Amino acid sequence: MVERTTQVIGQSGAFLDALERASRAAALDRPVLVIGERGTGKELVAERLHRLSGRWDQPLVIMNCAALPETLIEAELFGHEAGAFTGATKARVGRFEEADGGTLFLDELGTLSMGAQERLLRAVEYGEVTRIGASRPIRVDVRIVAATNEHLPDKVERNEFRADLLDRLSFEVVTLPPLRARKSDIIVLADHFGRRMAAEMGWERWPGFAPAAQEALREYRWPGNVRELRNVVERAVYRWMHEGPIETIEFDPFQSPYRPGAGGGDGGARSAPSMPAMPTPPMASQPTKQPGAMTEGDEVAACDVGPSDFKSRVALFERELLSRALAENRFNQRATADSLGLTYDQLRHALRRHDLIGAGG
Repeated sequence: MVERTTQVIGQSGAFLDALERASRAAALDRPVLVIGERGTGKELVAERLHRLSGRWDQPLVIMNCAALPETLIEAELFGHEAGAFTGATKARVGRFEEADGGTLFLDELGTLSMGAQERLLRAVEYGEVTRIGASRPIRVDVRIVAATNEHLPDKVERNEFRADLLDRLSFEVVTLPPLRARKSDIIVLADHFGRRMAAEMGWERWPGFAPAAQEALREYRWPGNVRELRNVVERAVYRWMHEGPIETIEFDPFQSPYRPGAGGGDGGARSAPSMPAMPTPPMASQPTKQPGAMTEGDEVAACDVGPSDFKSRVALFERELLSRALAENRFNQRATADSLGLTYDQLRHALRRHDLIGAGG
């Protein structure tokens, strides 16, 4: 059961429209289907539906349909009698009975087996469940809220989901927008999570995010939506050890030049930093020479490099140098500037010139 206060944050039109639809449906004792990508807040909306309904003082029971093996789903939903199957040493009530009088939230609905869907349909239609191993049904009064990140009509077309069950559960459908469609909410949410993390870390005040960090947060695509944003922001606060607004945002915590599969073939051994090699044009084979010696062919090759080619090579070398230094300093821009002998402003200018201002994301 869930016992907590729902905290829904957002001001974008798309998000507020979805909340308004959920709020209007809350008062009706009908099933609601919540659709959205991972991390968009489907469970928070389900809790909102419960708290704004006439069942607010009754249980809100949550079950993740994808968290259990198929063989245990029905026993978890409907309960079982003692001896109903191997390991069932005593009777157990199911989630429907636990939620009697309240709300049952079925997350990841699309993962239910066809057998479980058939029994769920009967429970929704007739308000009755039968424990596994029992002969008599039990009356229950449960409001169903279900959620999925899949397009269930497509699963119906593929005969992977029952059309009659979908009809019963989709009295109202609330589709949550992804975070990338809620641009105006990104900094609002980031500030909320940042303040909370700063308080947890014992900071005396919340310095906020620097303009470049805010720009990086707004421009990122957020495949993990609000859940990913929270992790990114809390990590940025935890790692920041300087005065002033937070400037460093690391979107991918696995980013490292030493990660497995990153190249090098040294079995994970850490090698000394090296400068990126200058690109060289294809050349005919040259005679062997002593280190440091310059042959006639070298002089000709050097003369063949025109000004535009030279500029492009220098730019490429500078970009590779900056990228390598950022990676070696875990994308901490102040540390990167120190390692290169640059001021912070000089580094920022160079990163902006090479479109690396959001590197590490």
